[in-house]
Formats: sequence, structure tokens, C-alpha cells
Amino acid sequence: MWQQLVACCLVVAGLGLADDQDAAQVDGPVIGIDLGTTYSCVGVFKHGAVEIIANDQGNRITPSYVAFVDGQRLIGEAAKYQATVNPAQTVFDVKRFIGRRFSDPSVRKDTELLPYELFDQGDKVAIRVKVNGEDRVMKPEQISAMVLTKLKDTAEAYLGVAVENAVITVPAHFSDAQRQATKDAGEVAGLKVLKVLNEPTAAAIAYGMDKGLEKVVLVFDFGGGTLDVSLLRIDGGMFEVIATSGDARLGGEDIDQRVMQHLMRLFEKRNKKSMATDAHALQKLRNEVEKAKRRLSSAPQVKISIEALSENIDFSETLTRARFEELNSELFQRTLKPIEQVLADAKMQKSQVDEVVLVGGSSRIPKVQQLVKNFFDGKELARGINPDEAIAHGAAIQAGLLSKQDGAKEVLLVDVTPLTLGIETVGGVMTKVINRNTAIPCKNTTIFTTVRNNQPAIDLQVYEGERLMTKNNNLLATFRLDGIPPAPGGQPQVEVTFNVDSNGLLSVHAIDRGTGKSEELTVTNDKSRLTPEQIEQMVKDGQELAEEDHKAMEKADAKTSLQVYLHSLQCVLDGTSSNGQVEKNLNDEERRTLEGIIMDGQDWLASNPDAEPAEIGEKRQQLEAAHSPVAHDANSNADESDQGDEL
Repeated sequence: MWQQLVACCLVVAGLGLADDQDAAQVDGPVIGIDLGTTYSCVGVFKHGAVEIIANDQGNRITPSYVAFVDGQRLIGEAAKYQATVNPAQTVFDVKRFIGRRFSDPSVRKDTELLPYELFDQGDKVAIRVKVNGEDRVMKPEQISAMVLTKLKDTAEAYLGVAVENAVITVPAHFSDAQRQATKDAGEVAGLKVLKVLNEPTAAAIAYGMDKGLEKVVLVFDFGGGTLDVSLLRIDGGMFEVIATSGDARLGGEDIDQRVMQHLMRLFEKRNKKSMATDAHALQKLRNEVEKAKRRLSSAPQVKISIEALSENIDFSETLTRARFEELNSELFQRTLKPIEQVLADAKMQKSQVDEVVLVGGSSRIPKVQQLVKNFFDGKELARGINPDEAIAHGAAIQAGLLSKQDGAKEVLLVDVTPLTLGIETVGGVMTKVINRNTAIPCKNTTIFTTVRNNQPAIDLQVYEGERLMTKNNNLLATFRLDGIPPAPGGQPQVEVTFNVDSNGLLSVHAIDRGTGKSEELTVTNDKSRLTPEQIEQMVKDGQELAEEDHKAMEKADAKTSLQVYLHSLQCVLDGTSSNGQVEKNLNDEERRTLEGIIMDGQDWLASNPDAEPAEIGEKRQQLEAAHSPVAHDANSNADESDQGDEL
């Protein structure tokens, strides 16, 4: 029999820093990133305030989409816009798979309506896409790293300097493996992740920084992929997490899928055809359902009309808000369970909650707001911060503190462990070492012993989860402490210490008290995680893809330049300049010359679709070398058009 002899817990209130050493070594700006399931957002603390940074399309949130098409890698809006054309090559929702095992039933369920290919690679989730015509296997961390790279580039373009440091948020209920995988994604993107910050805590910081009085605040974070609920005590710059709970399989995407399945059944009933295996049709339907969901937040009904949805069959259906709520009734009711859980864990009544803060895009749904409001007996819900930007806003405040920006108020964070951590003992029992909702950073030491006489080693299996038996929980890591001297079972004393840092990441230390022999494991490279070699290879792959992106952009720019040149000649041929001004009439010889130049250029472009930039430049020089006075005039017109009107 094993025997537990000693247990103690040391709780230290942290400043939300990775550690003091990291804080002292921060050089340059630190950005705050909300890496979301469906949309992501980046902010920075500058000149005493948070700036949410718009991307190159002028939008403050960026779709968490990556696509591989025509030799190019597209990220963000560009990837999402073409998703219906290249569904199998467009990857999204990877946050649901990061740090998870393929054998997880919920992972397999999520693959049912995805257009791209997921497969099992040693019980890790892997994604297969084609890059330049060749099959390429990627992990969720790589795809997430590409989204992070896009946000990093957005921040660098705004700040005008290189960015190497970041605070990245994760759902509060994320497991140790998922947190580490998110840090790995940041490393692949060329970012040093100084802090992994819980999303509800970030939202609370955004909401509560200017609130002077002590308040108990419940943050209800309902996003695209997950639901997080945290209960915090806020007092000036002090943010103490009392309890946290959530649902990893409940978000806007689950709501969309319910509506999609309803419409797919209608399509099949009307047309006697199934569209379940039509990836193009599913992506079209997914886009329209997302739009309909958003419109239903302000309208009683919407019309969904899709031309040639599947097998060239049009589809049209009116979706009312009442029908939408009926389809998702069970999901909406589930949103209340984490609220009940955090109140129970905190041993508090709902009347003791001073404020209820809603964040996350899915919190805009009227039925969700009604349910939460009714749960709190009609209490008005706080909506003073943009639900799409609140988490990035809080992360940027934390980033400003780390980079010692002027105007950044001191933030004292006391967060908690999202899951119970323990070790498997005889009979497959989950023996708790650190309980869920324990303030972090924390350390707990427990004494274990051998089962058999003369047992030479102890295998330690580290788990996280809330079930009594380890088979129902998540295995984090396994390691062995050997060299134990022969002794009767139950006599050796092995001291096992769990240490959770301020990022919620776990390290385990075991020492045999009799011999002093010890083993230490930072739980960062178990079989669900990336090895340092894999991270290095992903960084290399990312650099190669970035070079390919640059080459593709150069090629596109050169081709566009030639097309603009030919268009300017066509404008002259038509009797107008590029800016619409009327030009002089051409004689027959001049018209034939221009027609020949234009046709030559267009034919060359059509027959050389993969031409390199240098070849395209040479062709333009050849066309310009055939200058007649008319062609020269046309080229001048093109240059004037490019420069804009003179003032």
C-alpha cells in the first residue's frame, strides 16, 4: 500500500510575470495577443493607453484562417475570403486541436464537418495540405504560429520596429499541454512568450483597471470555440481569481454546426441529395450561417440564399430567431453550468456578485444574454468594453507592465490552477497533489512509498483532471525514479513536489529521502507536445514559407505592373487616359502599333503564367523597346496616373 505522510502548500501572490528574470530582461516592445478560435486580435500599450492594432485590411480583428493556394500562403482575411473555392486547402479552428490527442472523442467529432484533412500521427493531431503541389503535414502549433506571425507583422508595421516579446491569452480551462503548445506556437512564430494569461483574467483587467472600489466580478467569456467563466475579486490594481470553470466544446462554432446540420437536413429532404461530403458546399453554408447568426442578434429573422450550393442546386431558407434559439436550446442552457460551478467552488451566492461582464463574440446572442441576466435575477450586464477586443486589451495592459511603459498601472495577479493535478497510485486512483482553483504560483510536496518488498524503482505518472480514477483523466507525463535500496514495501520515502508557475505550467521533482537521489521533470515534452527539434524544424519551415510568400508577392507585383502597363495602352487605344481624360485621336498606323503591343503582351502573359519577376520585367522592356511615339505617350499617361493628380 502507498502511504501519504506529508502535504503542504506554499502560495505566493504573483505579479503576472513569467518570472523576475524575464521581467528584467525585456528589451523592446511587448504586444498583447488574443489568439482566438475564429478571430484573433493584437494590441499594444503606448502613450499611456491601449491601442488595438488594425491589420492591413483596416480591420481590428483578424480571422484565424490559413490557406495554401497557387503557390501562396494566405493568412487572415485573404484566406477566409477564398475558403469556398479551396476548402480542402483552408485551415481554421485549429485552437480546438492544439495540445490535444487525436484519440480524444471530442477531437474526432470536430472533424466531421471540417473540409480539410485531419489524421492521427502518433496520437497527435496532424493536418495534411498541399504546398506547391506536394503533400505537407502540419501540426496545429504550426498553423497557430502562422496566425501569430500575421499579428506580429501587423504590430511591427504599426510600431515601426521589430517585435520579439508577447503576452498570449488562453482559455482559463486550458490544460497544461494546451498552454505549453500555445507557447510553442509563439516560439515558432519568433516570439518570446513572457506570459500565458487566462482570457477571463485579461478581460477583467480590461474592464476593471479604472474601477477603484472592491468588487466581485464574474467574467462570462463566450467566444468562437470555448466558454470560460471566472470569478474575480478586483480592488484597484489587484486581480484575484477566486474560481474558474468552462466548457472546451462550447462556442460559436458549435452553434453554427447545429444550424448547418438543420439546413443540410432541409436540403436533403427537398432535393433527395446529401451534401455532407461536398466540401465546397459545406464551406459556402458555413460562411452564410455565420453571417445569419450575427444578423439574428439584431433582426427577428434572416433569409439565407445560396446559389448553386451543391450539384448546381440553389438553396433558400428563412431562419427566424425563434427557430435559431430552438435549434441551440441545449447549447444555450449549457452556458449556465460553468456559472453554477464557479459559484459552488467559491462557496458564494449569486447575490454576492457585483458585476457580470460579457466578452467574446458569442456573448452578443440575445438568448444567451437573457439567460445570464435571468440567472442573476435581472442584474444588468456590463457591456462597456468591446467583446471582440476586451481580451487583447487586457493582454496589452499586461504587456505594457512587462515592458515598463509609462502610464501602465501596477497589476497584481493572483490566478488559479484550472484543473486538479495528481499522481496515479495503486488501483489506478487519482491521488491529488494540487487541487483545482489553487492560487498560483504554488508548490505542494507529498510523500509516497513503495508497494512491493525490495522494489528498486517508482514510476510516477502525472495526471490532470477531476475524476477519481486516472483512466478518466489526462496523462501529462511519466518518469522513473530508480536506484531505491532494497527495503520492505511501505518503508522507502519518496518526496514528490509539484510546482506550478505563474503561467500555469507544471514541473515535478522527486527525491528518495534515503539516498538523496532525485529526478526532475518540467512537463513540457510529453508525447502530446513538440520537442525542441520539432520546434526548430517548424521555425525553419516557417522561414521557407515566408520566403516563398515573398517570391510569390514579387511575382504578383511584376505581373500586375505589366498588366497595368498594357491597360494604359488600351486606354490610349480607346481614346482616354488611365484617369478617364480624353486623349487625342489615333491614326490607323498608330492604332495598329498599339494593338500589336497589347496583343503581344496579353498573349505572353497567358502562355507564361509561372514566369519569374525578372522574365516579366524583360518582357515589359521588349514591349517598351517597340516604342512608337504613340506608345511613348501612353506610357507617360500611365506614369502620370500612378503618381496621382498634380496640385
